Amino acid sequence: MARRSTFSDKGRRARLAPTPPGAQPIPKPTFFEIARRAGVGTATVERVLNGRGGVRPETVEKVVAAARSLDYPRRLPEAHRGVIRIEVILVRPDATFFARLSRAFERIAATLDRTIAVHRTFLDEANPAAIAKRILEPEMRRAALILAVPDHPLVSAALRKLEAEDIPTVQIVTQISRTRSTYVGIDNYAAGRMAGLLMAKMQRRPGKVVAICHSQIYRVHRDRVRGFFDYLIEQGHDFEPIAALFGFDDGDRNAEQLHEALKRWPDLAGLYNAGGANTALNEVLRKHGRGREIFFVGHELTERSTRGLREGTMDVVLDQAPEAQARRAIDLVLAVLNLHDLPVENPPIRFITFTAENL
Repeated sequence: MARRSTFSDKGRRARLAPTPPGAQPIPKPTFFEIARRAGVGTATVERVLNGRGGVRPETVEKVVAAARSLDYPRRLPEAHRGVIRIEVILVRPDATFFARLSRAFERIAATLDRTIAVHRTFLDEANPAAIAKRILEPEMRRAALILAVPDHPLVSAALRKLEAEDIPTVQIVTQISRTRSTYVGIDNYAAGRMAGLLMAKMQRRPGKVVAICHSQIYRVHRDRVRGFFDYLIEQGHDFEPIAALFGFDDGDRNAEQLHEALKRWPDLAGLYNAGGANTALNEVLRKHGRGREIFFVGHELTERSTRGLREGTMDVVLDQAPEAQARRAIDLVLAVLNLHDLPVENPPIRFITFTAENL
């Protein structure tokens, strides 16, 4: 949904424009109002806005941001322009989902006021120590952190320490254990149950089913697989959840896992991919003699998964709208930083169900 920027040049010019005859002038925000919004004292506001120094950089950022959000008409210190930095930590730039997420943040950043910078950082998901270090030791002074990274004790400990310092933090896509920062994303357990429901209702041939996911390092995948198996177990004996397989979102490993499953269970009826690398699975099903008999549910609508739906190797795609997740995460951060006054609600992001009939 379009949102009016508190920092628009138009709004700034309007406040500075001469007051029309007979109109009441718009009162200038007081130091008290700025201090209340920034969470500091009026003396600190006076020092910052008059360039007197002696104030920590992070406090300066809060005061300048508060003054801008209230359309303070006086020219603000040049030294502090463009200092509101939001870092986004992601993994796997090669994966379609994270590429979509990264592009979404890039597009959103281009619409923000020039005093707000969004930095995207990609780290190796197999190196939790490096992720933990980056959380605690950023290369720039940042006002807030948004991240989508694996669940690991080192990452959890680092994030809890950051939370204790009251740095605004938002987790997207997946959640880190034992942390309390705001989560933005779909209800992954519900998505897994939806995959189970669609399989139970649409697959006419009963039999065994398997789930494939990255591994156990992402809570998002654990929740989806749990929801999928829970639904099928609750519904009776037509479909038998037989195994959760780990492909690490790697095409070759996913293909190998599916080949082995088809060989081991001749009555395999269903496949749920809770992670990525759908293309390799579609290719296996396209070439296998029983491939068209397998009901295949996966995540993320891409050009390749669209092709799978159209060719019939894939039956359902659940898309979790990474663009909406990026927008929500930025809105929440801006609200916490007092950069806009509009309330931001945070219910689960709605995932979208695609079949060959609604592409």
